[in-house]
Amino acid sequence: MTDAPIRVLICEDQELVRAGYITIFSSQPDMDVVGEAADGRAAVEIARRLRPDVIVMDIRMPIVDGIEATRQLAGPGTATPAKILVVTTFNVDAYVYEALKAGASGFLLKDAPPAELIKGVRTIARGESLLAPAVTRTLIGHHAERLRPATLQAREEVVRALTPRELEVLEQIAAGLSNAEIAAALFITTETVKTYVSRILTKLELRDRVQAVILAYRVGLASSMD
Repeated sequence: MTDAPIRVLICEDQELVRAGYITIFSSQPDMDVVGEAADGRAAVEIARRLRPDVIVMDIRMPIVDGIEATRQLAGPGTATPAKILVVTTFNVDAYVYEALKAGASGFLLKDAPPAELIKGVRTIARGESLLAPAVTRTLIGHHAERLRPATLQAREEVVRALTPRELEVLEQIAAGLSNAEIAAALFITTETVKTYVSRILTKLELRDRVQAVILAYRVGLASSMD
């Protein structure tokens, strides 16, 4: 028995780009493009009706932008948050930050090669988050100061909640490292890293690695790497 294909919804207002995504994902034996939307309002309506496994979401769209669409589909209070992969460019990093806060599971650059887009959809479909290291450092680094609170209380609460090893792993996550890269850096197995990540998310009541990165910067456990 084979696994069911990953059901993908494409939300992009540029017809040529949207067609390109459809061609890329439809060519994969483990993916099925179940719908497309050219604006944020349609994206929300179609996503709620079709319940795709992964939504590929542009940020700048008419009527309702991708950030608001993401918030409606995956934001706080959402009963069953959608898995959303935001696609963007460097010159809209502030919007990406807002999209991640709104509940996106990760992001890639719009000019990412097809193989990277395909890998991204598969990663998010597995329930993991996607944070390209170089982009993470640039994006979060630009907003590090606005993320960090004026008091030390939040930092102290996080430090108390985690073991020294879990704090190490959180710092590595904030640096944009994958599980395999963290395992190599800390000389432990990938499975052990997965266990630590799961514990960190549970203890801090976070949904995914995206939220872990933002929290690490917010409490000063990571700093700008520009």
